Amino acid sequence: MNNRHDVIEQVSPINLVFEGHAISAQEGETVVTALLAANPGYTGTSPVSGRRRGPYCLMGVCFECLVEIDGLPNQRACMVLVRGNMTIRRQNGLRPLKPRGLQK
Repeated sequence: MNNRHDVIEQVSPINLVFEGHAISAQEGETVVTALLAANPGYTGTSPVSGRRRGPYCLMGVCFECLVEIDGLPNQRACMVLVRGNMTIRRQNGLRPLKPRGLQK
């Protein structure tokens, strides 16, 4: 029977950049899992109070883990799988959404 450590050794490592610092992740992890393992302290700030926030529900419901991924804001880190060379930044406050399909 395999244990978790046997499975981890078979997975390819992936390099990410968070706030200008290199962090490593494992293939198949979510962005929030990689961030929590790297212990960033917080992932963004509240749009209302400006207080620091971090992942809470880890299943896409609370939106506390919003980050900017490869220049695209409002990404739920708990719902996005890591890819090689991702650039992740803290999201400070709410970023405007660009309407899809309405641009001329």
